[in-house]
Amino acid sequence: MATIRIDDGHDARLSGYAGVHEPASLRESGLFIAEGRFVVRRLLESPRINIRSLLVNDAALKGLGDVLDRAATNVTVFVASPDVITAATGFNLHRGCLALAERPAELSLEGVLSTSRFVAVLERVVDPDNIGSVFRSAEAFGVEAVLLSPGCCDPFYRKAIRTSSGALLVVPFAAASPWPHALDRLRDVGFSIAAMTPHGAAVGIGDFVGTAAARGRLAVLLGTEGDGLTADALARADIRLRIPMSGALDSLNIATAAGIALHRLHEARQS
Repeated sequence: MATIRIDDGHDARLSGYAGVHEPASLRESGLFIAEGRFVVRRLLESPRINIRSLLVNDAALKGLGDVLDRAATNVTVFVASPDVITAATGFNLHRGCLALAERPAELSLEGVLSTSRFVAVLERVVDPDNIGSVFRSAEAFGVEAVLLSPGCCDPFYRKAIRTSSGALLVVPFAAASPWPHALDRLRDVGFSIAAMTPHGAAVGIGDFVGTAAARGRLAVLLGTEGDGLTADALARADIRLRIPMSGALDSLNIATAAGIALHRLHEARQS
């Protein structure tokens, strides 16, 4: 591990960190940026991801000292003042701790399904906070993989990783493509597909968790913000589930709904 102090935010060695404002370019380069000490710590502890470098202030360097001592020797650590980091990245919400890393090889749908019994499937979820929140719940509640339809936000987008508290670095994910035919493939290999919907005719999740299907090979299908699941996706579901509510509201945002549903199902699967 090499530690290099940088005094100029325009130093060419920090050019990759300007990708904060160019996520498409960063993705095309096969890279991503993670931020915050907790997330960067998890990244340093991940055996499957190669880190190009860190950009940290002195406080973050000290806070990460123990894990940096164990990190691979080829990780370069750039140390700079907050002003230099802001100049290099163009924003000041980095908490003094950033990492530039290589995207791991994409996992195939078949490979992910071969080792999973409990998965979440997202259809056109575009908000990075929602993507991150679903992955955080997935890690917390025993989901073995997340499948993403075309149109979903890039899971390696900086904000999604931050919101997930690093769960995106841990929970396997794969593209659910072609869509919606990928759902047919799930059923072919033995998954029951449970679609979350606020529709009044759907089965209350409390009635479903006691069934054998809830404890078997299960895919929980969650739809985009606002419109929810498409008709094509709903048509492929084996069962439609809702979260019963009181009051005037008929639905929850996807982050909250996913957390409730996955928690209820995780409890049932532990019994």
